[in-house]
Amino acid sequence: MFAAERRQLILEMVRANGAVSLRELARVVQTSEVTVRRDVRALEAEGLLDRRHGGAVLPGGFTRESGFPQKSHLATAEKTAIADLAAGLVEEGEAIVVGAGTTTQELARRLARVPGLTVVTNSLLVAQALAHANRVEVVMTGGTLRGSNYALVGSGAEQSLQGLRVSKAFISGSGLTAERGLSTSNMLSASVDRALVQAAAEVVVLADHTKLGTDTMFQTVPTEEITRLVTDEPPGHDDRAGAELQVLADQGVQIAVAGASGGAAGRPGPGDEAGPGRQQRRDVPLPGPRRQVPGAGPGLRTAAPLDQGAGPEQRARVADLRRR
Repeated sequence: MFAAERRQLILEMVRANGAVSLRELARVVQTSEVTVRRDVRALEAEGLLDRRHGGAVLPGGFTRESGFPQKSHLATAEKTAIADLAAGLVEEGEAIVVGAGTTTQELARRLARVPGLTVVTNSLLVAQALAHANRVEVVMTGGTLRGSNYALVGSGAEQSLQGLRVSKAFISGSGLTAERGLSTSNMLSASVDRALVQAAAEVVVLADHTKLGTDTMFQTVPTEEITRLVTDEPPGHDDRAGAELQVLADQGVQIAVAGASGGAAGRPGPGDEAGPGRQQRRDVPLPGPRRQVPGAGPGLRTAAPLDQGAGPEQRARVADLRRR
C-alpha cells in the first residue's frame, strides 16, 4: 500500500471512530506502528487529525470529547490489563464509588466476583455490568442522563452523593498530567467526578498511557488528591508518558503498572506467578510517605526511577516537569 493510500485509510478510520489506537491502525493497514506514527504525524501537520499518546483522534483541542463508541475502541488491551490490576485493590465487603468510563466499565465486570461489595455509581454501564452479580449491591445516583457516555450528571447526581462516605473511589478521565492531575472535556462530568472523589477516603485513577501528558479543559482531581494511579506500561518510544509517571511518583502518587504476562511489566520476580493471562504489577517508588494505602502485598517489585538509563530528551523532559 502506498503512503497516500495508507493515510487515506487512517483518516477514514479516525473519522468513523473518533479515536483509534496506533496498534489498531497498524493492524488494519498492515504495517508497523513506526510507519503509522509517521503517517499520523503527517496528517496532523495538515490539520486533519490530532495525535494522542498511542493513538489519533479527530481534531478539537481541549473541548473535544469522544463518545462511548469511539472510546471503546481505543487502547482496549491496555484497559483490560488496568482493570485486572485495579480489581485486586478491592476487598470483600467494601463500599466503593466507581465513576463513568470505558475503563471503569471493564473494572465493574471484574468486581462482579467480589462478595459483599457495595458499589455506588453514576454510570449506567457500570450498573449494567454488575446487574446480575448476586453478592454485589449497586446504588445509583440520581441526575440527568448524558447519552454520550451513559452517565448521570447534574445537580441531582451531586446531591445524591452528599453525606456519602466510602473507602475508595475509582475514577477515569480524558487526560492526566503531573501539573493539573486528572481532567475531562465536559463540565457536568467533571463536577460529578469531583463529588464522587469527595466521598472517598482514597482516590484511585485508572488511566492508560494514551492519557498521560494529555491536558483537557476541566480539572476533576488535582494531583495531590490522587492516592494511586493504575496504568499500563508506556511504549519505549513514549518519553513523555514515562516522564509524567516519574514526576507523578515524585509528587507522592503511588503508581501500579499493569502489563500482559511476559510483556511490558517485566519478568516475574521471586514469589511472583507467571502464566497465560496473568497480569504482572510493579510500583514506582515514592520519595517519601504521603498516604498509606493498603493492598501493597507481597510479590510487588520496586522499579528503578523511570529516567534511569534514559536518553537526554527524556531526562530533560523529567527535569522540565519537576521545575513546574
